[in-house]
Amino acid sequence: MIRIGLTGSIGMGKSTTAQMFRDEGVPVLDSDQIVHDLYRGAAVAPIEAEFPGVAVGGVIDRARLAERVLGDSDALKRLEAIVHPLVWAARDDFLKDQAARGAKVVVYDVPLLFETGAEKSVDVIVVVSAPEDVQKNRVLARPGMTEEKLAAILAKQVPDNDKRARADFVVVTDGGVEAARSQVRNILRQLDARD
Repeated sequence: MIRIGLTGSIGMGKSTTAQMFRDEGVPVLDSDQIVHDLYRGAAVAPIEAEFPGVAVGGVIDRARLAERVLGDSDALKRLEAIVHPLVWAARDDFLKDQAARGAKVVVYDVPLLFETGAEKSVDVIVVVSAPEDVQKNRVLARPGMTEEKLAAILAKQVPDNDKRARADFVVVTDGGVEAARSQVRNILRQLDARD
């Protein structure tokens, strides 16, 4: 089973690209969805214990949590020490399940692939990218996003050029959906030819 690590900085089109892999029949594990689920489940108690007041109604309030950790590298490390092992356990369960189902290729969709060291657990790295101006326009169009928030997010992410340099494949998303879909299909054809 070939494990693809799919990553890309904010606003590059990674979620859309992940859906393209799904559309081609490839199982995709969405690490952001895992975190959302954990913030409603297993991670609530330990996060609330570490950051009192961030849980509301038994669910982690992401905005409150962000206020506590953004710009505070020590707080962010404490949060990651709680969340990352839970995400990795969910990833391992997904991989075991897909191997049992006979999947030939799976995608692990993780925005912080390099930042968390998760690139060591995949066979192939696909980076989703777009020009900086396209990225900025996409992100600033999101509700509640500001240039300051974008700068804070980008400061925590490996720069796009570095990601591209470490990738086995790059999907460039500024040419439209069908151009990106064609790139995804080409990646899958190349991986299929490796068998």
